[in-house]
Amino acid sequence: MSFMSEFKEFAVKGNALDLAVGVIIGAAFGKIVDSIVNDLIMPLASTLFGGLDFTNMFIALGSVPQGVVMTLAEVKKAGVPVFAYGNFLTILLNFIILAFIVFMLVRQINRLKKAKAPAAPPATPEDVVLLREIRDSLRK
Repeated sequence: MSFMSEFKEFAVKGNALDLAVGVIIGAAFGKIVDSIVNDLIMPLASTLFGGLDFTNMFIALGSVPQGVVMTLAEVKKAGVPVFAYGNFLTILLNFIILAFIVFMLVRQINRLKKAKAPAAPPATPEDVVLLREIRDSLRK
């Protein structure tokens, strides 16, 4: 088997295609969750906590030059190392939401698999049972 034909067989196998589709859908879904967290949840959380801006919650680990606006982007642009715990909280919330949704999907898929489980074999008809009993008694 040539290298190209082997590669073609691998590339068109169901597993490789399923993986590719999963990665593409996962990336798009990650953007949706990111938007939900950044555009909907974090502004609500900011309002609930008295107007805190989670994106600009950080601790500068060096001296900030005079005249630099104290926002995360500007401090990073000035080259000051920062401990950006607000950004971490946002990403952590992203992960928790994404993990919960994936858990719910896997849970539902497992339920569907259990529902498709083969049913117990049908009961043996009575006449077959009687014939087996006769056969067994004749053997004795």
